[in-house]
Amino acid sequence: PDDPLSLLTDRERDVLELMAEGRTNKAISERLAIAERTVEKHCTGIFGKLGLEAGPHDHRRVLAVLRYLNA
Repeated sequence: PDDPLSLLTDRERDVLELMAEGRTNKAISERLAIAERTVEKHCTGIFGKLGLEAGPHDHRRVLAVLRYLNA
């Protein structure tokens, strides 16, 4: 797709929006009233859908937020 953000579920978008506010996984879990492990699963989904693979020098969280902010 032209816009990989369109692949995100509503909840993944909620998580990404809170990531963009600089919130930690713990803070996101408290804000959304979900388990911190669930936030981690959403982050994994976000990274996968945005094509952000894990690497030793990649900051996937920052890259995901940048894509969100530039959309």
